[in-house]
Amino acid sequence: MAKAIPSRSENYSEWYNELIKRADLAENSAVRGCMVIKPYGFSIWEKMQRALDDMFKETGHSNAYFPLFIPKSYLSKEASHVEGFAKECAVVTHYRLKNAEDGSGVIVDPEAKLEEELIVRPTSETVIWSTYKNWIQSYRDLPLLINQWANVVRWEMRTRIFLRTSEFLWQEGHTAHSTAKEAQEETAQMLNVYATFAEEWMALPVIRGTKTANERFAGADDTLCIEAMMQDGKALQAGTSHFLGQNFAKAFDVKFLTKDNQQDYVWGTSWGVSTRLMGALIMAHSDDDGLVLPPKLAPIQVVIIPIFRNDEQLDKLSERINPLIKELRKAGISVKYDTSDANKPGWKFAEYELRGVPVRLAMGMRDLENQTVEIARRDLKTKETISVDGLVGHIQNLLDEIQTNIYARAAKFREENTFKVDSFDAFREQIEKGGFLMAHWDGTAETEEAIKEETKATIRCIPLNAEPEEGTCVYSGKPSKQRVVFARAY
Repeated sequence: MAKAIPSRSENYSEWYNELIKRADLAENSAVRGCMVIKPYGFSIWEKMQRALDDMFKETGHSNAYFPLFIPKSYLSKEASHVEGFAKECAVVTHYRLKNAEDGSGVIVDPEAKLEEELIVRPTSETVIWSTYKNWIQSYRDLPLLINQWANVVRWEMRTRIFLRTSEFLWQEGHTAHSTAKEAQEETAQMLNVYATFAEEWMALPVIRGTKTANERFAGADDTLCIEAMMQDGKALQAGTSHFLGQNFAKAFDVKFLTKDNQQDYVWGTSWGVSTRLMGALIMAHSDDDGLVLPPKLAPIQVVIIPIFRNDEQLDKLSERINPLIKELRKAGISVKYDTSDANKPGWKFAEYELRGVPVRLAMGMRDLENQTVEIARRDLKTKETISVDGLVGHIQNLLDEIQTNIYARAAKFREENTFKVDSFDAFREQIEKGGFLMAHWDGTAETEEAIKEETKATIRCIPLNAEPEEGTCVYSGKPSKQRVVFARAY
């Protein structure tokens, strides 16, 4: 039996890294700061992608694709945007290599310098808005609702698989509208799409909120977000939706003819989630024995392990199990039937537990005689023996129950680790233990920065639709009308 995964309580960071490796999700690549997403990990991402893509299309969006390379001059057109991304940009300066004269290998050909450097996209607002100028002429062209699935590069010095890598996968929506109201409604709608996906598919409770000006997306008038709590008490931003105002429309001169026959700049939004969600999925639910996957996102929802001594027994078991597999698949349940004899059943049990398969079925010769099967559920680590009659319906109900239970467990953990604090001494004491701190803030960037400097905690969001509550700022003592969410974060 392989060595156990480090426990979360002893070393959360090592537990996370080792779990990714042992569950065969991803690995560091030969290119510094980048990752290789392995087939099992990518199949989870594909399920996320498929569900989100369906949700985008249900809200009227279409997919397109835009260039990986962005002319440097494009980034210069929106001052706050370029300032926000300048330190993270990878730059292409030449277009050709040649062999070194001393035979030492290839070198950059100095004669092949680009007239204008190209930026490897850190995000696509600039190249997309330069394109929208050609697509939009009148109000009849609006709203323009576009999404793209792509990779982006943000040069990171300290990387961590899924959470922070120099290259990662994501989707980015970019929409154009005729009024500010319509663009703001789009911004809110897409935040709710993300929250619905997080809660109903990832079984991840989130807080919907607004970012402070300090934490707002570079180039946006407003940024909405969803924030989730990981099992170490830290926050993870799981999705953002930005109201861009007319900033990019003005920077790229994207105008339209209104119904009143007037020229006006369009109003924009952008919104995105990334493979960072993979990290959230792992850290929010998994345990010291491996992954715990919500059934809706599990590549394998049910694994069936026959217990046999020889080929004759396997044939008899398969004769009964194969019709069950067909019934399960017909019901839309993904199934793996592991008939390999390279490892014993006990090893297989541990391996599928490590990989987070929600339901495990085991059938031996005695079960075959009794027409029963042993069912184990990953979330609670419980087992029961039931009749094979009505098995499909039982498993369908069980998968729904597991999905609900995983969410409820995460919600209970967040509730137990969310604290109201009313003094800075209590704030400093609690932030060392982790969790979400609900505290009053005076609304100033100076106070926000001072708290961050002294405690490493940031304002994760100003909760949407929160009840007003008169109080005094936990740091400055100035009046405050609402508590905000503070936490240390990934």
